[in-house]
Amino acid sequence: MPSSRPTTIAELRAAGWRSRTVKDELRANLLARLASGAEVLPTVIGFEETVIPAIENAILAGHDLVFLGERGQAKTRMARLLVGLLDEWLPIVRGGELNDDPYGPISPVGRAIVDRDGDATEVDWLPRDRRYAEKLATPDITIADLIGEVDPIKVAEGRYLSDELTLHYGLIPRANRGIVAINELPDLAERIQVGLLNILEERDVQIRGFVVRLPLDLYVVASANPEDYTSRGRIITPLKDRLGSQVRTHYPRTLDDEMAIVRQEKQRFSDGDGDAVPTVVMPTFMEEVVAELTHLARRSPEISQRSGVSVRVSVANTEVLEAAALKRAVRLGESLGAPRVSDLGAVVASTVGKVELESIGDDAPEERIVERLITKALYATFTRHVDLDDLEPIVEAFEDGFVVETGERTPSREYVAWAREVPGLSNAVDRLGAYDVTDGAEEPAVIASAVEFLLEGLHLARRLNKDRIAGGTAYHR
Repeated sequence: MPSSRPTTIAELRAAGWRSRTVKDELRANLLARLASGAEVLPTVIGFEETVIPAIENAILAGHDLVFLGERGQAKTRMARLLVGLLDEWLPIVRGGELNDDPYGPISPVGRAIVDRDGDATEVDWLPRDRRYAEKLATPDITIADLIGEVDPIKVAEGRYLSDELTLHYGLIPRANRGIVAINELPDLAERIQVGLLNILEERDVQIRGFVVRLPLDLYVVASANPEDYTSRGRIITPLKDRLGSQVRTHYPRTLDDEMAIVRQEKQRFSDGDGDAVPTVVMPTFMEEVVAELTHLARRSPEISQRSGVSVRVSVANTEVLEAAALKRAVRLGESLGAPRVSDLGAVVASTVGKVELESIGDDAPEERIVERLITKALYATFTRHVDLDDLEPIVEAFEDGFVVETGERTPSREYVAWAREVPGLSNAVDRLGAYDVTDGAEEPAVIASAVEFLLEGLHLARRLNKDRIAGGTAYHR
């Protein structure tokens, strides 16, 4: 914070600072951002034409927000990003309890300080990231958690229960002049929702029979899962009416958006240069397989769509595939690793725990359902990238008796040799976007990934047969 900022109320007045509500502040800063062409919610992908315009309209209209959507649809991320629309710094009464406005404090302590010191009252400057409060709603939350409670220590010190100074304020009053986010609002007990409504609409609440007047200045963001309205709970009608705009979120609608989110969200590790840890790259066609798997799961009748299939499934599956590639590269002594089709079995464990299945019989275990989806994702990706007519020379080579045995522990150099030996395979690898195998094969691991993808695609297209063998798979005609 620059040292030249005003330090007293008198200096604030001289500097021309004016108080404004949180909603005025958000609205003005949003308009400025729109005029400059800057992103309103950076790092949110796939909502540019749907969700973000609705959020912009709500803020410009001065509406509090409810994000309605399944899990993993960036509801909490968007609530947190709204902080970026607040002013960078905000003056508050030094010593006040509720981020008190120097021109209009609301806490008893803040009012007393201003009454005593007048324009000489000292002010502090609050950064925008401290003007955001978030609470996950659970059935055991009490009014004390959100609004406040009588502090027994202050009572023991001699104050009366009717004295407002005996109160210890909760989360919402302490977020005064900021943003309050309540995740999974329907899980909040209805009697607590009534208390929340009182504090937002009537500006008062009863605590232990004592009516507390709290003219709070807040911007409220809530989130809910559509299923919550019919299962665990509901948002009471008066409160729902108070929250001005309901914005429906959704999962990424294209594979490109899904892959962009995965690249942004996946874990990254800072392996030291001295550790000689192999580099792992993810070929685009393998990224598409992972994204396609998630999209197929969102349409599968065997998977419950009420709870949704989060983007976290794609993120976790990508991380597991990269881990499998890294493990192989270390074992084989290769400097670079790339996920292969033979690694896809690893994503079963990272998928089954993140999806909920419909009622199924013993003949369709979770693992088998995910394996079928993986097969469909592979074939869908293969048909997008490959024209079968271009692979006829490869099929003819197998008809002449060529056999390939692949596996997670097969060195990448063997795949490079097959690509050179089998007519048309090198060109097919090039068309997938892998490195040219005729110019020295700089990246054998990527070529190995491409070769396995092509062979498995030919098998799924019923042009090649395959057999399970110890430690891998044999492709033949």
